[in-house]
Amino acid sequence: MNRKLLLLAVASTLAIVACKPEAPVEPAAPAAPVEQAAAPAEPAPAPIAVESAPANSPADVPFDVKGFAGTFSGADTRLTLNADGTYAQSGAAVGEGTWTAEEDGKRIRLDPNSKSEEDRLYAIASNDQLDALAADGQPATTSSSLKRDTTMR
Repeated sequence: MNRKLLLLAVASTLAIVACKPEAPVEPAAPAAPVEQAAAPAEPAPAPIAVESAPANSPADVPFDVKGFAGTFSGADTRLTLNADGTYAQSGAAVGEGTWTAEEDGKRIRLDPNSKSEEDRLYAIASNDQLDALAADGQPATTSSSLKRDTTMR
């Protein structure tokens, strides 16, 4: 009789613990060997669907290269960033190559096809403005901003 009560107590405890989804459930250690066959176990509760939490800051959201692509123009420069990661630049600086986002989407790097040319850096001031940076990543000595050309969309 005591074994049946012990088995009933263990099964009841497991059922109660399984109903609390906020705490992880550790498997219970068997109390003592049972000579009789145990009653069939109850089916496990169905998993609960949990919505993912929204991003807390812009750093939590990955940079969207395709969404950022477009044409930017300044006083003497026109830069087209293509969705496939290539670019073309005309004006004071002319060239083609690839572009990548760096520092969690805070700046972009232009890597020219011609390896005799240096990479160029631009800070992403906003979705519609790029600011030229020096090779060391600091703001350029000449203020050179490129604005998104909205007539090309």
